[in-house]
Amino acid sequence: MFKVSEEHEMLRDLVKKFVRNELLPLEKNILERFASGQPAALDDEENARLHKQCKELGLWALDVPEEAGGANLPAVALVGVNEELGYAAVPFTFPPDSPNLHMLLATANPEQRKKYLEPYAAGETTSAIAISEPGAGGDPAGMKTRAVKQGNDWVINGRKIWISRIAKADFTIVMAVTDVEKGSRGGITAFLVDKGTPGLVVARAIPMLAGQRTYEVVFEDCRVPDTQVLGRIGQGFAPMQLRLTVRRLQMGSWCIGMTQR
Repeated sequence: MFKVSEEHEMLRDLVKKFVRNELLPLEKNILERFASGQPAALDDEENARLHKQCKELGLWALDVPEEAGGANLPAVALVGVNEELGYAAVPFTFPPDSPNLHMLLATANPEQRKKYLEPYAAGETTSAIAISEPGAGGDPAGMKTRAVKQGNDWVINGRKIWISRIAKADFTIVMAVTDVEKGSRGGITAFLVDKGTPGLVVARAIPMLAGQRTYEVVFEDCRVPDTQVLGRIGQGFAPMQLRLTVRRLQMGSWCIGMTQR
């Protein structure tokens, strides 16, 4: 039987107060942006203020392992925390957004940890992940984006859809097929692609429910060095699934919180 400790109940109460005092007052602005056709999102100033408060209150990196500077909360405690967060109609997650961080922790080499994981865990950078594709969704068996080795580089070509945050992300984890015959059984590799890399094109914004925005992204001979392979070649599927599991736990909890309004 799962049991939440007294300490974790106190944390949930703290999150509840944060949501009522800091997020609920922002709902009016969010809804007005939505009504006017703008993205229903926090602006940079609002995000910066909330992030500062999270650090001051000890609400930073709650589900991140201690090795990366987090609180390492168990899943049963995180469900309660995210239920409280879902109560507000404000698109906000406790920083840093942890699914990509978990994938980096599982796969990044020492150099990648220093360049990508550490700044991300500290809230100095932002990230996205590009998985879903037209005609395949998130099913890796239908993935068409290819990465081909050319010398010491990989050249990525393909199209991704419904990608969150990529318009402003400092780097993106891109999933691509490196062995067509193996596919999802040893043929998918993760790559780290920096913002501004030639061949990475944010093609269009896609309006979603509640005024959110995702994006369609095109890779046109997008060349990255071999050092940008995240994890082992052909072994990107398992860490990708780990990352998705973290997000699904969050999403389910947020939805429970929404039903309490």
